[in-house]
Amino acid sequence: MAKDMIKLTRKIQLLIDLPTSEERKEAMDKLYLWRNRCYRAANLIVSHLYVQEMVEDFFYLTEEIKYKLVDQKKDEQGILNRSRINCTYRMISDRFKGEIPTNILTNLNSTILSSFKKNRQEYWCGERSINNFRRDMAFPFDMEGVCGLKYNSQKNAFCFRFFSIPMKTYLGKDYYDKRKLMQRVANGETKIRTSHIKLKDGKIFMLAVFEFQKEEHILKPEVIAEASLSLEYPIAVKIGSAKLTIGTKEEFLYRRLAIQAAQKRTREGVTYSKSGKGRIRKTKALARFCDTERNYVHNRLHVYSRKLIDFCIKHKAGTLILLNQQEKLEIAKEEAFVLRNWSYYDLMTKIKYKAEKAGLELIID
Repeated sequence: MAKDMIKLTRKIQLLIDLPTSEERKEAMDKLYLWRNRCYRAANLIVSHLYVQEMVEDFFYLTEEIKYKLVDQKKDEQGILNRSRINCTYRMISDRFKGEIPTNILTNLNSTILSSFKKNRQEYWCGERSINNFRRDMAFPFDMEGVCGLKYNSQKNAFCFRFFSIPMKTYLGKDYYDKRKLMQRVANGETKIRTSHIKLKDGKIFMLAVFEFQKEEHILKPEVIAEASLSLEYPIAVKIGSAKLTIGTKEEFLYRRLAIQAAQKRTREGVTYSKSGKGRIRKTKALARFCDTERNYVHNRLHVYSRKLIDFCIKHKAGTLILLNQQEKLEIAKEEAFVLRNWSYYDLMTKIKYKAEKAGLELIID
């Protein structure tokens, strides 16, 4: 990928665009079948890759035996009858042929192989175990599986065929930029790279990966923004004589503690809740709080990081330095309360992404 390109992931809900409930159920069953075959194929792929990597230790080969994990037609010391990526693909293709689109298997195979290569050294040293894929995993696909993407004004949705299944998007109020990104894809201005389909609670979500050019801003590398992250003020930034504090302890921490307290009170009262339909009925009130804190923090950190980057762009700062973060992180690890409520890593991740998107150089001191 070129240096001036960036990838952005958005979670978009999909609906099956068929007229009758029987047809929608049949299409949904097909998606669940594909997910099951992906789950089985993923575990087979990673197991085969690990055996290939550790073949010397497994079979205790003598020093005279030399081998390479390559096609024997290309190298005399090769022990495979085809390329390494094709070995695992042919294995899962032969096993699940006709049950799942080959496009999904191809993307699954290449994704797992790429991830395996990154962690190869840790596998060999025994510092990491091989991945164990869950039954509810998301399965990958690329744009070859998407046909006829366009906006339908009557349905107020983007419609397309996901392999053989008619789909339409459900964007809701769309507080973010999903609608604009989908329109750019439909117009051919933006591309969707290898993405995933996630099935959860009977709903379909597309984890779409959009690729587009970085934002172009007139920034000066010699203008430096010095920022500090802390629990007292989520972000404090200084550029020359210009200063800005983003968020406050009262606005962020106290609200978060209030949500935790409400969840605790609700948990204590679950015992005395009215029953009648088992656990789900008794924990109905508690379930509403499960994601409340996470969603609140996620939203706040997005707002804070966005304000930081906008402040840097406004003052044409091309370099962003986060001061004394390692020292603060060590202090936070010693205090359970601070570590629990600071959300340091999540805020750092959002700052890194937005800085890269805007073309800022990020330095962590």
